[in-house]
Amino acid sequence: MTDVTGFSARGDVGPPQAEGGERETLTAFLGYMRKAVIAKAAGLTDEVGLAPGVPSGTSLLGLVKHLTRVEHNWFVWGYAGDGGEQPLDDDAPPEAGETGEALIAAYQDAIRASDEIIASCDDLGRRGARSLRAGAEGPTMRWLLVHMIEETGRHAGHADILREQTDGATGR
Repeated sequence: MTDVTGFSARGDVGPPQAEGGERETLTAFLGYMRKAVIAKAAGLTDEVGLAPGVPSGTSLLGLVKHLTRVEHNWFVWGYAGDGGEQPLDDDAPPEAGETGEALIAAYQDAIRASDEIIASCDDLGRRGARSLRAGAEGPTMRWLLVHMIEETGRHAGHADILREQTDGATGR
């Protein structure tokens, strides 16, 4: 099944065969995790995607919004030093009227902006403009890529469970 985001429902898709250097390997795995999150959120009605799946209130589309803001905060606000005086609130839940289609599109836009920043960095050891951690210097692009793989992978696992609870769909 293909949904409006252009991603198809998928079963168990294994990790990428990244045979390049460090940058290619890191960006391949980050892309793999991002696509896994989108695939888990795609194809659901807004009612199902926005419904909390656990007592803490986490929903599949709430995870997408969180990751959208995390991408913006670390890459645009932190690394590039753009995007305003303060980072976005990455714990803000979806608002009334936000749709799955719009939330997924916003995530894809954030990914594109992050990817442009990654591509413009010619040295993975170069530090970013600022950090989200008070008093810390900006992280290196290398650290940021590893962190984003970890962050996105962690939430992809949450999305796996939330999606299975909705309709039984499993796989990466």
